[in-house]
Amino acid sequence: MRPLTEEDVRSSFVNASPDELRLVTLPADFMLTDWDHLDFLAWRDPRTRGRGYLVAEIEGEPAGIVMRGAEGSSYARAALCNLCHTMQPADQVVMYTARKAGDAGAHGDSVGTYICADLSCHENVRLAAPLAPNEVRASVDLKIDGTRRRTEAFVGRVLETAGVRR
Repeated sequence: MRPLTEEDVRSSFVNASPDELRLVTLPADFMLTDWDHLDFLAWRDPRTRGRGYLVAEIEGEPAGIVMRGAEGSSYARAALCNLCHTMQPADQVVMYTARKAGDAGAHGDSVGTYICADLSCHENVRLAAPLAPNEVRASVDLKIDGTRRRTEAFVGRVLETAGVRR
């Protein structure tokens, strides 16, 4: 991912109102971000419970989305993150929803997917060993590439009905 400034990140959000943009809190270690080893930027808002942010490059430009994590707990024992395809204990995978960009979002349309609760997908695919005994270990490069593609596709679903091209 190319290096982004704080202004780049703030201006990248496609589904945020001006009030939401004002409330965006960047990660505490933002200035130390190693952009060369980052496929996308994702973090939880430390000040607002359940809110998360994801910035991916779509057609070479940063596109950010504001997401809301579901509250509550699951009765399942394990769950699969739809971005990094990592098996996690069920309480570590959350349904995140994002309001669509443009008029669709203004009318309440949203998209959702199950994502690692702490938004650590970028690190999870780089782990040396599988996280669960039944997880099949694929090439790390394939996992990284798949995670990046699925993340870009999720952000693309937020953009698709808005006609937003960045």
